[in-house]
Amino acid sequence: MPIRTAQVDVAEIFGLRHSVLLPGRPPAEAEFAEDTAPGAFHLAAYDPRGALAACVSFCPEPLPGDDTPAYRFRGMASAPAVRGRGYGVAVLDAGLAESAARGARLVWCNARTSASGFYLKRGFEVRGAEFVIEGVGPHVVMTTEAVPRG
Repeated sequence: MPIRTAQVDVAEIFGLRHSVLLPGRPPAEAEFAEDTAPGAFHLAAYDPRGALAACVSFCPEPLPGDDTPAYRFRGMASAPAVRGRGYGVAVLDAGLAESAARGARLVWCNARTSASGFYLKRGFEVRGAEFVIEGVGPHVVMTTEAVPRG
């Protein structure tokens, strides 16, 4: 059975984003200025019972130092109970396809170093050296072409 994904209002995914990515931190830290930027969109994947299983947010933003039309994604999270079952892949693939449809040629993120293997398996490349986001941990910039996958 294919995984159901949908574009949603950020309010629908905020709780999952906060609980997975910033547990124990103030909820306001999981609110991103880009959430309401023109062209931003938010995706959710649902389990067979209709429960939110994964989420991600995309916004038009060039990769620093690169003028290629691009979208950046943030706040990618999967519910711990469903990790490894394809829900994260489903929202990521839907986001890559939607970014391409909106004119992006590149998609990028600041990936937690601990999650970089997930992105590498999906065709992303590391750009530059590891850096630390205060209070969150080590990250790397990762990029890929904005093309539909599946």
